[in-house]
Amino acid sequence: MAELQPGAEIVYTVTFLGMDERPAYPRPHLPPGPPVALLNAEDPPPWYFLALYDAVGSSYEWTDWHDRPLAELEAFLLDPRVEMFTLMRTGWPAGFFVLDRRIEGVCDIAYFGLVPQMIGRGLGRWLIRTAVHTGWDRPGVARMTVNTNTLDHPAALALYQKAGFVPERRERHSRILTRPRKAPS
Repeated sequence: MAELQPGAEIVYTVTFLGMDERPAYPRPHLPPGPPVALLNAEDPPPWYFLALYDAVGSSYEWTDWHDRPLAELEAFLLDPRVEMFTLMRTGWPAGFFVLDRRIEGVCDIAYFGLVPQMIGRGLGRWLIRTAVHTGWDRPGVARMTVNTNTLDHPAALALYQKAGFVPERRERHSRILTRPRKAPS
C-alpha cells in the first residue's frame, strides 16, 4: 500500500452518530488486568489536554487545536459544561474522553481515545461505555452524540455502534496531511 507524505491532500469521511436514550447495558465493571482509575480533570490547563490530544490523536491527524488560539482552548476547557476524564493505568494516562454539554439537552463525546500502547487491551469498550453512562448521568441530557472519521482508528466506528450509537449522516472533507500515513484503499 502506498504511503502519503506530509503536505499531501487526503479526502476523508466524517460519520456523525447519535443516541436518543440511555442504553440498556449496565455501567461496566472495571476491566481485568492492571488497576485503572478514571479521573475527572477539573479545569485542566491547555498543556494537559494537548498532551493527551497528541498522545491519542497524532496518528489520526488530530491537529485542529494546534491551529487555533490557546485562549480558545482554555475557554473550552474551563467551560463548566465541558468535562475531561483521564483513564489512568499503572500510574500513567492510558486514554481520555471529553464530554461537551454546551448545546442544551445534548452531551457530545467531543474527544475519545486510547494511547497507542493501550489499544487492543480491552480498554476501549470499557472506556466508551463508561463515557456513555457518565454522559447520561448528567442532568438534562436527552441525547448523546459522537463523530468519527476515516482517518481515525479503523475500529472506532464499530466501537461506537456497539456502544449504542447510530450513524445519522456522513460528510466528505479534505485536509493536508501533517504526518506520513498509508493511502486509503
